[in-house]
Amino acid sequence: MNNLVTKATELVYQMDNDQLNQLVEAVKLKRTHLARQAVRAFSVRDAVQFTSRDGRTYTGTVRKVNRKYIVVDTVRNGSYRVPATMLQMLEA
Repeated sequence: MNNLVTKATELVYQMDNDQLNQLVEAVKLKRTHLARQAVRAFSVRDAVQFTSRDGRTYTGTVRKVNRKYIVVDTVRNGSYRVPATMLQMLEA
């Protein structure tokens, strides 16, 4: 773990319930911000790839861009609704 995460973990153990609730809210806001920022990097027909939960890597093209998720059409496996933060742009 890097130094920043170690410090944050130590501080979490010192918090009471109200402070933990505030922290959870801040984490949710940051994740939403990162997701929306990631979505802006993609557009329809971009070549992308992602790795599924079972470790398989899929390659496809962007069909639709939603608020947090991107619909990706793959050649063999149909389409997937993927969080934008999990996608990697492929070079054309």
